[in-house]
Amino acid sequence: MESGERVSEPFDTAHLQKLSVVEAADAIARGQITSQQLVRALIERTEARDGAVRAWAAFDADHALAQARACDEGATSGPMRGVPVAVKDVLNTFDYPTQMGSPIYDGWQSRNDAACVAMLRNAGAVVLGKTITCEFAGTHPNVTTNPLDASRTPGGSSSGSAAAVADFMAPIALGTQTGGSVLRPASFCGLVGFKPTFGGYNREGMRFAAECIDTIGLLSRTIEDAAYCDHVLRGAIPSTLAPLEKAPRVGLCRTYMWSLAQSETRDCVAKVVAQIEAAGAPVEEFELPPHFADLTKARAIINDVERARSLAWEWTAHRDKLSPGLVKTMASGIAISDRDYRDALRQVALARLEIDSILRRYDVVVVPAVNGEAPVGLHYAGDPSFQALWTLLHVPSITLPAHRGPNGMPVGIQFVAPVGEDSMLLRAALWMQHVAAIRMESDA
Repeated sequence: MESGERVSEPFDTAHLQKLSVVEAADAIARGQITSQQLVRALIERTEARDGAVRAWAAFDADHALAQARACDEGATSGPMRGVPVAVKDVLNTFDYPTQMGSPIYDGWQSRNDAACVAMLRNAGAVVLGKTITCEFAGTHPNVTTNPLDASRTPGGSSSGSAAAVADFMAPIALGTQTGGSVLRPASFCGLVGFKPTFGGYNREGMRFAAECIDTIGLLSRTIEDAAYCDHVLRGAIPSTLAPLEKAPRVGLCRTYMWSLAQSETRDCVAKVVAQIEAAGAPVEEFELPPHFADLTKARAIINDVERARSLAWEWTAHRDKLSPGLVKTMASGIAISDRDYRDALRQVALARLEIDSILRRYDVVVVPAVNGEAPVGLHYAGDPSFQALWTLLHVPSITLPAHRGPNGMPVGIQFVAPVGEDSMLLRAALWMQHVAAIRMESDA
C-alpha cells in the first residue's frame, strides 16, 4: 500500500479512530493501513472535538504526520511502529513543550524525552502531542472536560490523557499517579486505567510530585492495549495477553473508607462480586488491620513534604503563580518536621510488608475504585481516597468500567495484586472481563 493511498473498508475514518493499539499495530504491520492514514483520522477527530473537550496542551498535526510518514517509509521499526500515543504534560518530550499545567512553564522545552516516551518511540510509536494535566500533577483542575458529559470533571490529574483516549483522539495515553491520577480519570471516563507496581516504568524525565509514591501509568480502552504497552515499557516483546485458564483466587476488601462510597459504587462492588462468583470464583471478604486507617494521615504528610521539596524553586521564585491550593499544600509540607516525615515513611514501609502477606493469599483483590460518578463541575477533580491507599502501598492496580451510576456515567471497579504481580493482575482482569463479563451494561 502506498503511503498516500486512500484507506478502504472496513478501515474508514470512524473505524480508524476506534482502533485499539493492538489492532492498529497489526493493521500497519500487515500493510492494511498506513500510519499516516491513522494519524490523519485522529487529527480529524481532534479538530472536530478538542474545542469542547480541551484534552491537548500541545498538538501539532504537521509534526505528527511527519512522524507517521517516517514510520511508513521504514525509518522506524518495532512492535508499535506507526501507532499514535498521547503523553501527559509532566513527562519530557524533546519535540513538544512540557508545561506541567503551570504558567511558570509556559512554552518550556526540554532537550530530551522522558525514558518512557523514548522507549515508546524506540518501539516505533508516533507521539501525537501532550495532554493537559492539573497543576504539577496535583489537585488544581485545568480546563479539560469529561467527553461523556461536558458538565462533569474528567478527573485529575491525568485529565487530558483520559479525555483524549475516551473521545477517540488517541488509542492510548501515558499518565502519572500520586494519589489516583490514572485510575480515577479512567473510572470517570469509562476507560481501563493501569498503574504498575511502583517503579515498574523508569521515571527519568518525569516531573515529580511526591517522589516516593509517583508512578507512571496507562489509560486505554482495552486491557490488551495496556498489557501491550506495559511490555514495551518494560523492554519486553509484546505477546498476546491470555486470560487465566482457571478461576483466580479472589479477595474482597471494602477498606476502612467504605463510608465514602456512594450508592453507585456500592452497587458496582456488589454486582461485580456476584458476577465473579457466578463465573466460578468464590470471593473471600477480609478487612484491613485497624491501624491501616492511620495511613491516610501518613500519606498526607509524605505528599505535602515531598511536594514542598520538589517545588522549592517555584515556591521561592514564582509563588505568585502557584494556585492557592498548592500554596496551602506546600506551606503544610514546609511546616512538617523531618522527624514526622521519617516516621510516616517508616509507618508506610511496615504497612507495605504487612499488606504483601495479606494480598498473597489471593491472585487478585476487588476493591472500590471511586466514590461514585464523576462530580459535576470542573472545579473539583474528585476524591482520590480509594485509589491513593493502594498507590501508597506500591501495589499494581487496574480499573475497568463496570457499572453506570444514576446519571448514566461510568463507575469503575478496581483490582489490586501483590507487588510485582503485574502480569497476574492483567491476566486476572482479562478473565474478569471475558469470563465474568465485567463491563458496563452498554458494552455487554
